[in-house]
Amino acid sequence: MTLDDYNAFCASLPHTTHVVQWGGAHVWKVGGKVFAIGGWSNGEMLAVTFKCSDLAYDILREQPGLRPAPYLASRGMKWIQRLTAEIMDDAALKEYLGESHRLVAAGLPKKMQRELGLAKP
Repeated sequence: MTLDDYNAFCASLPHTTHVVQWGGAHVWKVGGKVFAIGGWSNGEMLAVTFKCSDLAYDILREQPGLRPAPYLASRGMKWIQRLTAEIMDDAALKEYLGESHRLVAAGLPKKMQRELGLAKP
C-alpha cells in the first residue's frame, strides 16, 4: 500500500481528519481520536499501525510482517503495526483499518457519536 492509497482509504471513512505529526507520520482520527498511523517505515513498504480487538491482537502479533505497535502496545493498548504484506495483503489491511475506525468511534462519548452521525439520536 502506498502512502497515497493509505490516505485515500482513510479519507473515505466517515468523519475522519488527517494530520501529519510525530516525525512525519500520517495520522488519521475520528472524533479527535487516532485510529490509524502511516509512516516510520525502514523498508520499501509503508508501515501502517491500527487498533484491533483483543482476539485479533493475540493472533496478529505473532504473524510474519506484523508486530505489536511500538509505544502503543507497550502501554497495554491493542495496536498492531503492519511492516510487510507477507501475511496481510492490502485488502485485508483495509478491512482492519475500517475495523479500527469502528472500534475508535464506538469508544467516543455517546454525545459525540450522535453529533458525528455515528450513533442513533
